[in-house]
Amino acid sequence: MTRRPKNIEGPFLKKFNLISIPILLVAVLATFFLWWRWANQSVINHQPSAASSTFVIKKGESLSSVAFRLQKEGLIKSGAAFKILVVFEKLESQIQAGSFLLKPSLTPKEIAVFLTRGTTDIWLTFPEGWRKEEFARRLTSNLENFDQEGFLDLAKNHEGELFPDTYLIAKDASASAVFHLLQDNFQKKFDEDLTQIASQAGLSQKEVLILSSLVEREAKHDQDRAMVAGIFLKRLKADWLLQVDATMQYALANLRCSQTEDDCDWWLTPTATDKKIDSPYNTYKYKGLPPTPICNPGLASIEATVYPQNSDYWFYLSDASGKMYYAKTVEEHNKNISQYLTR
Repeated sequence: MTRRPKNIEGPFLKKFNLISIPILLVAVLATFFLWWRWANQSVINHQPSAASSTFVIKKGESLSSVAFRLQKEGLIKSGAAFKILVVFEKLESQIQAGSFLLKPSLTPKEIAVFLTRGTTDIWLTFPEGWRKEEFARRLTSNLENFDQEGFLDLAKNHEGELFPDTYLIAKDASASAVFHLLQDNFQKKFDEDLTQIASQAGLSQKEVLILSSLVEREAKHDQDRAMVAGIFLKRLKADWLLQVDATMQYALANLRCSQTEDDCDWWLTPTATDKKIDSPYNTYKYKGLPPTPICNPGLASIEATVYPQNSDYWFYLSDASGKMYYAKTVEEHNKNISQYLTR
């Protein structure tokens, strides 16, 4: 009978594994420690005079995106380490959107803390359909020592040209800087193509802006804007009164509100008596377009005006939710009023 040799590999391997696992763990921890130490050093050591660069965090941007861009722009060594640091320090929810002046000589922790309180700019949103006074109020409420009267003086003849959008604005921005920021954006949006299309339709830029401002205030939903614009153009061509409530609201606010009154309601619903006031903005009394835009329209309303929808409708109304009801005759329109506005 042949004897089998004893299996000495099994105990040896078990003993080896028992020894190697702790060694492996120590090696992994040591590697992580060295990487962590390296990653949390500044990109450029001991150079406080290193040039600053502007780093912009967009509204709603994720931590992963911020960390990746910081690494890509050479401000930190590792985006992954930065994410771990921010989460560990419980700073993720405190990071602000805005513009920051950062140096590669800052450590990741210094940058993380700076992003929670060091923004030099602020994001401000101006909704479609606001008057210049509403723009001024938001600016005054959010910027440092903002010259509201100076801004309104600059914007006095430019209602309709303050483009509604979200802007990154310096906290100490001057009235002139903000005005030109809004104007520049308007010029980019109302480009040569739109101007040419409007011209082919027989409309000047000013006429487009006036009509667009009416569309903006009267039609709450994008799908209605071109239809309402088409109705306005039909009424103008037929020499009808436009009879737009929003123009009355603008006229009433001009009479009742001072430019800087904080608690003013700029868009009061006009009464039957209000519709008799003598104002060039009273489209229940005077034919044609009002003399200026009544608000600052968005691109959707501008495009709806230069690309109006043709229809058989002459009348429209909207209920409290903004849903539109159209009519071909005054009888149908009165029926809609009874059915949807007097309930």
